[in-house]
Amino acid sequence: MTSSYDAEDLARQSVAPPTDWGAMPDPDKLLSQGGEPPAMPGIDNIFPLEWTTETPKLEELYEKSRDPGWAPHLLPWDTLDPAAFTQDQRYAIAYWFTLLSVFDGSGPAVFARAFVHTYEKHEESPLRKCFFSVVRDEHHHEEVCERAIQRLVPGGPLDFEPQTPLGSLARHNIKWLYYNGGRYWNGYKKAVERYPLPILFTSFLFGEVASSTLFKSMEQQTAIPVFREAFRRIAQDEARHRAICMFILGKLLPHLTDAEKATITKQLRAGFLFLSGILFEPPRAGFWELPEAFYPAHRLLEEEARTAGLGVLSLEDRQDNWRDAVLKLKSVIDPYGIAFPALPEIGIDGETVTFDANEEFVAVF
Repeated sequence: MTSSYDAEDLARQSVAPPTDWGAMPDPDKLLSQGGEPPAMPGIDNIFPLEWTTETPKLEELYEKSRDPGWAPHLLPWDTLDPAAFTQDQRYAIAYWFTLLSVFDGSGPAVFARAFVHTYEKHEESPLRKCFFSVVRDEHHHEEVCERAIQRLVPGGPLDFEPQTPLGSLARHNIKWLYYNGGRYWNGYKKAVERYPLPILFTSFLFGEVASSTLFKSMEQQTAIPVFREAFRRIAQDEARHRAICMFILGKLLPHLTDAEKATITKQLRAGFLFLSGILFEPPRAGFWELPEAFYPAHRLLEEEARTAGLGVLSLEDRQDNWRDAVLKLKSVIDPYGIAFPALPEIGIDGETVTFDANEEFVAVF
């Protein structure tokens, strides 16, 4: 489109002077005419107009997180040669990363919802910033799963056609894992708005203690270089997340009510059952809805991944690691008079509790 104006036309145009308002309005008069602003407590407004800092250490942790020092696309994926593995080994490794995705794949959405929650509750600025960084980290962890699966089984974990019986078992189990992941998310969405921060953060801490245990042990055991580096980096992130939870809980736990303490006991049991799906073995009751055939298939696939060098720990070693992680968490909450739940699956005595996985589930990884 061409303009009918040329440079000379534009130069000839005059610019009108600014309006002469004369005397400025009287601020007091304007205030008297402006009406009374609505009462703030009655407005559901998540947008902050304050950036308070109550916990300087959280600001320090956020500053350290600005550059985590790694990114998934920079890992040495070119060293992961699919031809170095048998077809079943590729299926098995991709299956394990799919199992991990039930937890790490939910991480970005879970912590994003918690991130929004910190705005809804007008939490201090450093806490909001820390949760922003956690969402970013969790997305990195999910991307590691994505890249591992796609490199070894293009189209996986659902949209591929198995070429072996073990591959068919893997896809069958994956569909069950996907179903249970959906059940977890539905329970989490209902719970996150219901519970106060001490309960949420205790559940978050359980997940961070558990994930640190997993990735540290996997880093030590795997013989596959790109996965060793990935697990090392993820473990670093999880250690920072754990520190965030620890500082927040240090402020919150001394002020718990008896009812909140009882709820934490129940949520710890829920968290143990959910997280055992990756740290031990999916328990047959309490949360996971799986057919009995799932378990022998799961063990076959784990063994195949182990022989491929992934570094999957034996069931006995996972039980020991899980017990150690649980005892670390127990040492954190014991001083605050919170009863620890019974975890007979790993030989820990405590209070017997029940929970509704469809209504009150805030376990997180």
